Amino acid sequence: MSQILTALTSQVGRKYLTGLTGVLLMLFVVVHLTGNLAMFGDVHAMNEYSHFLHELGPLLWFARIGLLVIFVAHIYIGISIWLNKRKARPQKYEVYSSKGGPSRQTLSSRSMAFTGVVLLIFIVFHLRTFAFGEPEMVSIGGVMMKDIKSLVIATFQSPGYAFGYTFVMLLLGVHLGHGFWSAFVSLGFSGKKATATLYTIGTIYAVVMAFGFLFIPLYIYFGGGCDAALIQCVEP
Repeated sequence: MSQILTALTSQVGRKYLTGLTGVLLMLFVVVHLTGNLAMFGDVHAMNEYSHFLHELGPLLWFARIGLLVIFVAHIYIGISIWLNKRKARPQKYEVYSSKGGPSRQTLSSRSMAFTGVVLLIFIVFHLRTFAFGEPEMVSIGGVMMKDIKSLVIATFQSPGYAFGYTFVMLLLGVHLGHGFWSAFVSLGFSGKKATATLYTIGTIYAVVMAFGFLFIPLYIYFGGGCDAALIQCVEP
């Protein structure tokens, strides 16, 4: 057991863990966006999807706790790596210049700590508003369930929520832009051609995820919520 812990806390082990947790979190982002797009499906799709998740009971909490552990581990390792780099090079360059190539030094890579912390703060508010909020109850097919869809629509008709959420999703895109490439490189994918391909795929992935998430609040806000052509509210 001690040998496993030593391996995981070594430089190589920490690099592997940050890559593995990063990949798992990116998979979650895809699943979460897919669930959110139920907003534009059948009139009851969003609420039925939410109800299905809550009906999982202990399995849902197991998944939540597992996701929390992965997220905390990713944040902790990422910040510790950033602090070690700062400690190793306390003197900032007067002029920053990137050599490009394998290092992939970009705005996205240099702001990973900042965007990560912002996303952490955002997730706390996001969970409080949607996951642990108290929406109205609605009957669908004789089954009482939380009207998450109406909560989302009402929330994003507020300019503060709509544009604040949009801004954070842009930061998510920035974070994913470098995170995708970095995660797979940490897991051992190397070579000039492979890393270049990963960076291209990562950029596309980041743009699609960011646009997918920010499209929802902007569409609701400018579309007038229930008046939006692709959104129908559940009748109380």
